[in-house]
Amino acid sequence: MKLSTKSKIKTPVWVVENGKKRLRQDHLTTEEPLEIRIVSPKRTVAVTMRTPGADFELAAGFLYSEGVISCKQDIQRISYCVDESLDGEQRYNIVNVELRSGLIADLQPLERHFYINSACGVCGKASIEALRLRNYPVISSQTTVTPELIYSLTDQLRAAQSLFTTTGGLHAAAIFNSQGQLLKLQEDVGRHNALDKLIGTALLSDELPFNHHILMVSGRSSFEILQKSVAAGVPIVCSVSAPSSLAVSVAQEFGITLIGFLRGERFNIYSGMERIAND
Repeated sequence: MKLSTKSKIKTPVWVVENGKKRLRQDHLTTEEPLEIRIVSPKRTVAVTMRTPGADFELAAGFLYSEGVISCKQDIQRISYCVDESLDGEQRYNIVNVELRSGLIADLQPLERHFYINSACGVCGKASIEALRLRNYPVISSQTTVTPELIYSLTDQLRAAQSLFTTTGGLHAAAIFNSQGQLLKLQEDVGRHNALDKLIGTALLSDELPFNHHILMVSGRSSFEILQKSVAAGVPIVCSVSAPSSLAVSVAQEFGITLIGFLRGERFNIYSGMERIAND
């Protein structure tokens, strides 16, 4: 199959229905590697399987949520690779990030990210300890929302997922304000990439932190989802499926309201119940 910089591609597929076969065209989510490089010192800091699109935002969000940068001004320039020895399409699978002059970035924590796949996860008490060492504050936002507002998020998320509608194979991360209005959404084959794209978009437009916002992700809440939420200052995190045990531990330690199994008019609260108002 030919590599593509598009977020979806067409492929022939045989459909079997009621014992009969028919051939039709289907759309597939594109999945390709993205290599994130730091220009100085020259180093590859991550290779992640992602859906092409918002690559610069993904790189910026990844570096921010991993603590390599702390603000938009730490990035001097982001560009695709211009190495003429590479195949033209492959240049769009490599992003170079030039940090501001004088910034001494701690890249040691990125060792675990040298290869990340779309189902990656990080576990262990050492991961929480690493967050403590970054001196992230406990999220003290007094934002409260009603159950009815939380109920409304799933339908808004699904309605805004344009690529999911055509491919059925993408995760999404969306940020809402405290009134339940959808502000931004990003899609990707990896849920952690979708969130990095979302955070990177907000970082580059000076809209962080998300102190009074609600994050909604498709699928489950993993450690990485909560880690990135801590970095972005999100007080309320919701997911369609279950959280992991480590995700719950992070939410409890850093003051995040964590909601799982948000489906229809039902959800579970694993941490921070005080931000959900009584009926």
